[in-house]
Amino acid sequence: MKVLAVNSSPRVGEGSRTEWMLDHLIAGMRDAGAEVETILLSKETVNFCTGCFSCWTRTPGICIHKDDMTSRIFPKWLASDLVVYATPLYHYTMNAEMKAFVERTLPVLHPFFKIHEGRTQHPTRYDPPNAVWLSVAGFPEPSIFEPLSAYLKFVYGRRLLAELYRPAAETLLTPFYHDARETIGRAVRLAGRQLIQSGTVASETADIIVQPYEKPDRLAAAGNLFWKTCIREGVTPKQFARRKMIPRPDSIETFMMVLRMGFNPNRAAGLKAVIQFDFEGEVSGSCFLTIDDGAMSAETGTAENPDMTVSSPFEVWMDIMTGKADGQEMFLRKRYRVSGDFQLLLKMKALFGRSA
Repeated sequence: MKVLAVNSSPRVGEGSRTEWMLDHLIAGMRDAGAEVETILLSKETVNFCTGCFSCWTRTPGICIHKDDMTSRIFPKWLASDLVVYATPLYHYTMNAEMKAFVERTLPVLHPFFKIHEGRTQHPTRYDPPNAVWLSVAGFPEPSIFEPLSAYLKFVYGRRLLAELYRPAAETLLTPFYHDARETIGRAVRLAGRQLIQSGTVASETADIIVQPYEKPDRLAAAGNLFWKTCIREGVTPKQFARRKMIPRPDSIETFMMVLRMGFNPNRAAGLKAVIQFDFEGEVSGSCFLTIDDGAMSAETGTAENPDMTVSSPFEVWMDIMTGKADGQEMFLRKRYRVSGDFQLLLKMKALFGRSA
């Protein structure tokens, strides 16, 4: 089977969730013996359809534009048994690059009208390939894809073999969700094999791909903290990732949330400890962490018998946590205090510097 995978994401590499999903799908298709070629639209010239209808009248079946779409991509599209359309969700539907691509497939149709099953249609000039659509979105609810799905079902009908959607995709590549990412990646690869072997994706497989792995309110809190940090530091998400920055907590609750997301269970194997934090200043209050052999919980309040207590102005500790201040220097300058097991302080970076 010849498969053409069309990727309209403007992102390339580590930052692209669309590409991550598509790569897993393609791997599964190739596992099943398919021949797959990928087109990255950001690297191609695909002009907008101008509605001149030359492809219907003056040059039937051939677009008037002399670009990559006419010379190479459209012929590949026509020769494919299956086309995978991969797009990030922009304004609840496909992005502009993908829409331009879809519109430029107009030469596949005749201009005439026919009534089929009570609906007016254009007959096809050539036999168009079957379609699979893949999309990712930052919002956590699967319902975010409903407008796109309605459009695809209307346009493609029986030629739409599968829709693969991943909400909350902006968190998908973060270390904290490593286990969920592995599960979803395996399911997407399985979907690729199923498509080649049976022409469809099992509902159980699609459900794993779209499954929620975090409560929407927690994702919203994490997302808001991320954007606040980007605005505060004047950086884009790409710069945030490249600099390996940490969202800056602005409350006791968000402090505990960031610690949960940064916790490294592998480095905490065999460790049992309770760490108390007492904050003063702009944000005041207390919380404590309980680490038990690779598991960690965080609660507000005061622990009965903490193994270590950190007493600090909130802003000072947040500077240390986000790399704006050196923890050892701040300690020597007596900007914060530590009582109890000092060795736990030395382990903090390893315990909460989780890598993928």
